[in-house]
Amino acid sequence: MKKNVLILLITLTGFITTGLAQDGERLQALKIAYLTKKLDLSPEEAQRFWPIYNQYTTDIRTIRQEQKQKNGTEIEVEEKILNVRKKYSSELTKALSPDKVNTFFRSEKEFGNIIQRELQERRMERQMNKKDLRGQ
Repeated sequence: MKKNVLILLITLTGFITTGLAQDGERLQALKIAYLTKKLDLSPEEAQRFWPIYNQYTTDIRTIRQEQKQKNGTEIEVEEKILNVRKKYSSELTKALSPDKVNTFFRSEKEFGNIIQRELQERRMERQMNKKDLRGQ
């Protein structure tokens, strides 16, 4: 399992390095692959889980788009997202065990952290490269 996650992270690094992470579809595909590995879903669980997940991501995306349009406060947005997570927590328990639901939310957060760290490292590398070029 850890080997598969490591391979996924290496793949993710490659996507970010080549600038493809800006492509939302590819990033979403990486997230789905990451969640698939972390949740280790049976075919029956997958059949029940993915439609709920797709609606969940649509609802989260809608909240984030509304925030951009309305310039809502960060606390308001986070509260709305929390309410969606609570709603889908109960929906997901119909498809998965409570442990897997917790693993889903934890893994989703981990994936976001991985992306943030990777992007931050890339920014720092670019800054260092710029400084090196100026110094020559």
